[in-house]
Amino acid sequence: MNINFTKSDGLVPVIIQDEQTLEVLMLGYMNEEAFQKTEKEGKVTFFSRTKNRLWTKGEESGNYLNVKSINLDCDQDTLLIKVNPVGPTCHTGSRSCFSTDYNQNFIFQLENIIKDRYENPTAESYINKLRAKGLNKIAQKVGEEGVETVIAALAETEIDLINESSDLVFHLLVLLKEKGLNLNDIAKNLESRHQ
Repeated sequence: MNINFTKSDGLVPVIIQDEQTLEVLMLGYMNEEAFQKTEKEGKVTFFSRTKNRLWTKGEESGNYLNVKSINLDCDQDTLLIKVNPVGPTCHTGSRSCFSTDYNQNFIFQLENIIKDRYENPTAESYINKLRAKGLNKIAQKVGEEGVETVIAALAETEIDLINESSDLVFHLLVLLKEKGLNLNDIAKNLESRHQ
């Protein structure tokens, strides 16, 4: 990777993005030493302009940013680092430094929760109770929730439609997991249709 650190006094901006949800978590800066440390240790290290030193995110809080991939932009002067964050990213305790009134990518997070329930089953989990009933029951639930969503759209309140749509999406995610598929598979298919 040939990063141009000379354009702005030895520092390049670094956009930090959650690998799973694609949510932008923060912006920081790296010099060449911070980049090398990040590559070597697999945890994001910045150059702090206020402290005038290297600073590994999470060194005090334990909320590290574990590196999953590093990409350089076309001008070779900005990095995009996708991470698996441990805990909140922002010093305020928020998931992202760019606060929103909700997590726009919660569906991806929900997909990960479902995956975790599959990998670490617990008796009280609805997902595992549904899974124990088999593929036919999971598929049936998607059908039921689809019909209830249509009924809510035609004859019920907006809140009913939101609730039924949420049930439909949840059960569809469980069905996709049961069949070994995920949202990336659906997104790639939709993208190919759009072209």
